[in-house]
Amino acid sequence: MTIKNEKTHLKESDKTQFVEDRRENEDIFRDTWIRYMGYANEVGEAFRGIISKRAVGLSYIVASGYVVADASSKAINTYEENKSVQEATIAGADCFLWQALASVAIPGFTINRLCAGSKFVLHKSRLSSGKVKWITTALGLAAIPFIIKPIDVSVDFILDKTARKLYFKEKE
Repeated sequence: MTIKNEKTHLKESDKTQFVEDRRENEDIFRDTWIRYMGYANEVGEAFRGIISKRAVGLSYIVASGYVVADASSKAINTYEENKSVQEATIAGADCFLWQALASVAIPGFTINRLCAGSKFVLHKSRLSSGKVKWITTALGLAAIPFIIKPIDVSVDFILDKTARKLYFKEKE
């Protein structure tokens, strides 16, 4: 069975339009490598046992910078589209709140506690301190891809039941 890609059946002019539309609608904070900056603090937390506290703090600065840049971008884009300060403020605030929870606070806490728990358990083994640090770091890094989707879905659920009810109330 052959699966045909619908894009391959487009005329050349349609392909050009498709590419232009894709670029126009691309969100650099969600659709490019820049998205990985939001994971910097999880990586910092995974390496907490090996790197300095200052380096862990820098990882939070990178992730927080990503959050602020994404929220600012959403607010600016919304204002340019609607010319409404209120809608731009809501878009920026919602993005900031979502990103702060889903990209920084909850994953950072989750990886921190996972690494601390595994370190506690591994210290009871006969492994050397150095091995415990590296195993803990590896576990923290390995957990990152598995925690992303559940956290994202949970944050959407929490915001839908709380904050979004407040600031989208006027539009209902």
